Amino acid sequence: MNEDGTHKFAERTRALTLAAMSLGFGVVQLDVTIVNTALNAIGSGFGGGMSALQWVVNAYTIGFAALILTAGALGDRFDAKRMFIGGFALFTLASSACAVAPSLHLLIAARAAQGVAAATLVPNSLALLNHAYPEANARGRAVGVWAAGASVALTAGPLAGGVLIALVGWRAIFLVNVPVGLVGLSLTWRFAGETPTAGDRRLDLPGQAAAILALGILAGAMIEGGKLGWRNALVLGGLAAAGVLAALFVLQERRAVQPMLPLQLFKRKAFASATLIGVLANTAFYGLIFVLSLYFQQIDGLSPFQTGLAFTPMLGVVLPVNLLAPRLSERLGAPGVIAIGALIASAGALGLLVAHSGTPYAWLCAQLVALGGGLGLLVPPMTAMLLGSVDRSYSGIASGVLNSARQTGSVVGVALFGAFVASGLDFAAGMKASLAIAAGLLVASAGVAILGRERRQSRVRGEEREAA
Repeated sequence: MNEDGTHKFAERTRALTLAAMSLGFGVVQLDVTIVNTALNAIGSGFGGGMSALQWVVNAYTIGFAALILTAGALGDRFDAKRMFIGGFALFTLASSACAVAPSLHLLIAARAAQGVAAATLVPNSLALLNHAYPEANARGRAVGVWAAGASVALTAGPLAGGVLIALVGWRAIFLVNVPVGLVGLSLTWRFAGETPTAGDRRLDLPGQAAAILALGILAGAMIEGGKLGWRNALVLGGLAAAGVLAALFVLQERRAVQPMLPLQLFKRKAFASATLIGVLANTAFYGLIFVLSLYFQQIDGLSPFQTGLAFTPMLGVVLPVNLLAPRLSERLGAPGVIAIGALIASAGALGLLVAHSGTPYAWLCAQLVALGGGLGLLVPPMTAMLLGSVDRSYSGIASGVLNSARQTGSVVGVALFGAFVASGLDFAAGMKASLAIAAGLLVASAGVAILGRERRQSRVRGEEREAA
């Protein structure tokens, strides 16, 4: 093969690797929002109140958030390609289990298994991209495509869920993952390259246990807070226990020889800022997706299909904005683009404060476009900023930290905002409280992005080496 042919083959291999990674991240994001459209149908089929529906959503995100750091470290130790393939296989099997679950408890258990698989897919997909695209600009654009595919899946979830529920029933929303999984597995096996491994990496099991318990207890306390009241002894005890476990987790990470969360990485401004933005933005966005899905169905009386159509405007804006974001970052810098995206999304949340039963859809549509466009604008530069702040040998851990932070935000958002609309307040009051908090969190994200701007960018620092 001549030099030109070799170059074309290498580019084709990289493109198909990117396609496989995008499919992996895509199914992960699809299962975040597609379930929201089915909440009423699942509740009708199995029974259970608001708290049960919150667990259907949060069982997935808790497993995702709590295990993603360990999954990233395992990818660094055993090869990201192997871990990605294993995660995709588990995700496909768990999706099938969700589709045939005979009870609500087994559905929640299968959703937790999906979360474990999602935790394996995301950091290792980014690690494989980081190794396939070593050049900074090329990597930024690849991450933009990766994020775009996932954002399309995220925003298409409600519409796809509505169509499937109307035609087949809610169980079909999980079966769509099976063919996607098979294609993704095939592409990864054939085209993704193996990554350098660090065979001496150890698992931080005490830290992992503390993380799972802290996040699970925090979500449970918030969910029950909406039903029992925030002054209830069990709720207050749960929040206190979660705080103690979080503190124990930090202490464990400080003294562990090979921690699952290397605290030294947070000495980099860009790394710390991107991680905090991930928590704030996801708390706002995923919490609002949960609440707005219920608003469309319970307040406006829309069917699952109509609810999916109501969310469709997000789909039209997220993809082009995702693809535009890396190019804007090259001109304006990642912090500036993140701040612009967060402020646009915040404006959308504030605009929805006037929503009530019968609010013209044209007004709602404009705010949904702002929310989707703002999120689409901030995710690619946030991800690229974090990956660019660490040495490539730590890409698995770094991407794991970011996505763990984001999914932790998702757990908190669904639990907290769901508790507001389930509490003694009427639904409209709970939704307004959620929207106001979301807007504040997004403004805070913009501030963090600007304050976290570094004057001098250097890719490799001693802290990353010490973090091993």
